[in-house]
Amino acid sequence: MSKLDQIRPYLSQEKANIAVFSDPVTVNYLTGFYCDPHERQMFLFVYSDREPVLFVPALEVARASQIVTFPVFGYMDSENPWQKIKSSLPSTDSAKVFAEFDNLNVTKFQGLQTVFDGRFEDLTPFIQKMRLIKSQDEIEKMLIAGQFADKAVQVGFDNISLDNTETDVIAMIEFEMKKQGVEKMSFDTMVLTGNNAANPHGIPGTNKIENNSLLLFDLGTDMHGYASDMTRTVAVGKPDQFKKDIYELCLEAQLTAQEFIKPGVLASEVDAAARNVIEKSGYGEYFNHRLGHGIGMTCHEFPSIMEGNDMEIQEGMCFSVEPGIYIPGKLAYVSKIADTSQNLALKSLHIHQKNCFILKDNGINIAQKFPVHSWEFFYCKASQNDYC
Repeated sequence: MSKLDQIRPYLSQEKANIAVFSDPVTVNYLTGFYCDPHERQMFLFVYSDREPVLFVPALEVARASQIVTFPVFGYMDSENPWQKIKSSLPSTDSAKVFAEFDNLNVTKFQGLQTVFDGRFEDLTPFIQKMRLIKSQDEIEKMLIAGQFADKAVQVGFDNISLDNTETDVIAMIEFEMKKQGVEKMSFDTMVLTGNNAANPHGIPGTNKIENNSLLLFDLGTDMHGYASDMTRTVAVGKPDQFKKDIYELCLEAQLTAQEFIKPGVLASEVDAAARNVIEKSGYGEYFNHRLGHGIGMTCHEFPSIMEGNDMEIQEGMCFSVEPGIYIPGKLAYVSKIADTSQNLALKSLHIHQKNCFILKDNGINIAQKFPVHSWEFFYCKASQNDYC
């Protein structure tokens, strides 16, 4: 049964004639056609009793028609898209109209209300469940994306130097990935040093890589429509014992959760397995986010691995496990960068490790293979003439 064929019985069960899809990722998932319409409108209309219809900007009609086997129509920028939809659809009659509420902004909602008279209901949970369990083909694509993430972080490690900035290293990573055929990074690559690394979603800049400090890599690649997502925190030079202890604590939390994962446990229990390790050491307040999130055609998707989510973990699910410890106002130290001695006040500390796991009936498959198990592995000797 095709993905589109799975939607029709649901519509019939719910006594609805039509479902409207507006998320470009969902449209791609259901049809194999991907388009980012930007400020323009794009919708996939799926009927309970007739063939689907795809509505795209006029400049995308030819390409879409080569990919899908059902009718495609479009509109010029000078046309009113809502009037064009209403006049072109074979039917707009439905007491219920299912739509993706998570991707339905006010403009789209009000526009669709001029096309359909029926009551709008949310289709997001149904699509989330469809995309939750990955097929073997999807898993293979995700493993390829994971392999390229491994390569990307290795490029980053190979270019750690006190002469380089965060953005220097990012440029080297992304240039090499393009040369190797990576379609795109799955999100903006983050390389964060010292104080900047303490922000869970920090913004890279022209900060020089700091000696005797920690360096965070957060990146992923997108291959064949599927994403990878990984984080590694590494030591540059010889950070102090406190940083090492926090690193080892975060790693223990990740490995504890990893060993706990199996079909039948609850998402909330996986979160608790990691969180308890950190809380017992007195740092629970500094682990201020969920343990993980789903990953597939996007790097953040359903479900959340967190407290309160009692969803049962099933074979074929893919999600991240990423405990983090973020400590503001904790340390101060003296660092030597290149040939200039500077006093640096470290305002905060961030340790974060992340892997993505694909659950199988006999255990878990780690999408990224790059090692995380040893502080010594990440230890780099950085001296005036020997930068790591």
